[in-house]
Amino acid sequence: MQLGETEKADVLERLKKVEGQVRGIQRMIDADRYCVDVLTQVAAARAALYKVGLTVLEGHTRGCVTSAIRSGQGDAAVEELVAVLMKFSG
Repeated sequence: MQLGETEKADVLERLKKVEGQVRGIQRMIDADRYCVDVLTQVAAARAALYKVGLTVLEGHTRGCVTSAIRSGQGDAAVEELVAVLMKFSG
């Protein structure tokens, strides 16, 4: 992975928050909390996880893909990037 130390620390912190959010959602389900409240928390966790994905995707593009292009492996790297973008956006 091509994340700098700052980005890596940010991603790890965000993942810890997502983990806490998911545990909170589990507790909400167990406590039979109101569905809209649960769905609101699911949306928040999903948005936080999406942000993690964007950060990793940016690191991959700026690091791995750029490096592959410079070394003459750009076509394969772009194909891989397109494939991962399709998975990520779907």
